[in-house]
Amino acid sequence: VNELYVDDPDKDSGGKIEVNLNISLPNLHCELVGLDIQDEMGRHEVGHIDNSMKIPLNNGDGCRFEGHFSINKVPGNFHVSTHSATAQPQNPDMTHIIHKLSFGDKLQVHNVHGAFNALEGADKLSSNPLASHDYILKIVPTVYEDMSGKQRYSYQYTVANKEYVAYSHTGRIIPAIWFRYDLSPITVKYTERRQPLYRFITSICAIIGGTFTVAGILDSCIFTASEAWKKIQLGKMQ
Repeated sequence: VNELYVDDPDKDSGGKIEVNLNISLPNLHCELVGLDIQDEMGRHEVGHIDNSMKIPLNNGDGCRFEGHFSINKVPGNFHVSTHSATAQPQNPDMTHIIHKLSFGDKLQVHNVHGAFNALEGADKLSSNPLASHDYILKIVPTVYEDMSGKQRYSYQYTVANKEYVAYSHTGRIIPAIWFRYDLSPITVKYTERRQPLYRFITSICAIIGGTFTVAGILDSCIFTASEAWKKIQLGKMQ
């Protein structure tokens, strides 16, 4: 059963949302790749490194960035860029593939289909290497309550994107991959419920009743056809 209401469901989170990001930049060295986080509460963090990992690709020419971090429940952004590098490259290549971007707990429930990893498989390898990418996310809080009453808190999101070339005040092109997010006040809740016993009994009775009804109709049709056939045979004998 699902329902919609206005609330902040995970009040014990301390106003934080956990983020999981996994992205490959096949033409940018790992020493140049960094994660920056900003929001409307004044947070401005350049080169976030906690719970993150960089894996070299293409003999060191590329990089796969995997990060697990938290953001505040206010509008803001996080972006992958070269801003934290000690020396800025002349022609940074921001072509990329997004393997995963998810928020909150991971939900593996067969009967719940939603946009929990909407950017999975986003492929920008054929884009302009010097282009910046804006992914505008609208995050929707999602609660799943199982049969035992245990709740898990996740987040779905919708996404729109644009691609453009950005110049700094010095005239240099400094591309980045931006994830700009805002939260929806609407919460989606899925509640797992068991069918009551009386509904099961009613279904069984309906099946049995339907079976007897169909059997009665078939028996009547067969009997009528048999009687008609007997009359035809008697008519031929006379």
